[in-house]
Amino acid sequence: MKQAYAAISREKSKPLVLECIGIDEPRADEILVRIVASGVCHTDMVVRDQGYEVPLPLVLGHEGSGIVEAVGRDVKGLVQGDHVALSYSYCGKCDKCEAGTPYYCVDFYERNFKGSRMDGTCPLHDSHGIQISGCFFEQSSFATYAIATERNAVKIPKDVPLELIGPLGCGLQTGAGAVLNCLKPKKGSSIAIFGAGAVGLAAAMAAKIAGCSTIIVVDLNAERLELAIELGATHTVNAREQDSVKAIKAILPNGVDFSLECTSSPKVFRQAIDCLGIPGTCGLVGSSPLGTEASIDIGSFLFGRTLVGVVEGQSIPADFIPELIEHWKAGRFPFDKLVHFYELDKINEAMADSESGKVIKPILRMKH
Repeated sequence: MKQAYAAISREKSKPLVLECIGIDEPRADEILVRIVASGVCHTDMVVRDQGYEVPLPLVLGHEGSGIVEAVGRDVKGLVQGDHVALSYSYCGKCDKCEAGTPYYCVDFYERNFKGSRMDGTCPLHDSHGIQISGCFFEQSSFATYAIATERNAVKIPKDVPLELIGPLGCGLQTGAGAVLNCLKPKKGSSIAIFGAGAVGLAAAMAAKIAGCSTIIVVDLNAERLELAIELGATHTVNAREQDSVKAIKAILPNGVDFSLECTSSPKVFRQAIDCLGIPGTCGLVGSSPLGTEASIDIGSFLFGRTLVGVVEGQSIPADFIPELIEHWKAGRFPFDKLVHFYELDKINEAMADSESGKVIKPILRMKH
């Protein structure tokens, strides 16, 4: 059994607790990863607050990056010493996975949010030897070590800084992928992006890569809107000072070709629909707690408008994470401008700073 240091969510909405844990040896299809860093994502806070009811106590974290330390006997594509970015989990065998859409895997929720392996076991134990929930996105990377699988581990070049690339496994691939893989705007298209967090700003950078001629970013934070311009937005709207829909239609009277809702707010969701032109497509990526409802004007969809939910940017991580790394190397996807580093024992500060808007993308660094 491997000893590790982990941040554990023991009570709903309470600060995470730093404890020593034990991790079982990897099974035949699993790998043991020495975690170098892990991004903090909005979904981690949603689950901490039990917006998705994953059993507690639980080790969260699903934007891990690190070095493979051990592999199970059935693992063929990875070896000890490989550098990897960890992403979401999928079965690889269902009709959705075989069709090349693993983000629609029939077991997606169970494999990422069950808190255990599919057979109900978990490789994590507290200091008393009691099993605790883990396998969060089949990684639980708020720890110095994690058990993952070959499916959700993406090998990356060793010249890429490991401490930086973890967020490519979820938040950044969600925003960028929503644009490049799902909406697929043609050159010269227009898009409005609601929310200038990590997901929204990744989407703005992707919209520039796609050749959108009008990229409007909407947020309440003036500093983030300034950064949005630096990253490729052509216009910004401060929703604290203006009516978002009116402001967008002052720029484009006929509305935008595409919109992307990244805030999880029902009110903003309605605005993302109302700013569309005809036909127009709205992508929904905000991670709202289950049961969240919003009102829409049904009649507004009669003229060809489309609403599409986007999971993990409709990305195949093994393909898309290397693509984003190449964009970063070429200066087209400077996501390093979004990050702020914390040590693992500052995780509650990192979460608070993320929720307050003080930082855009916290990354936790692990001491070994």
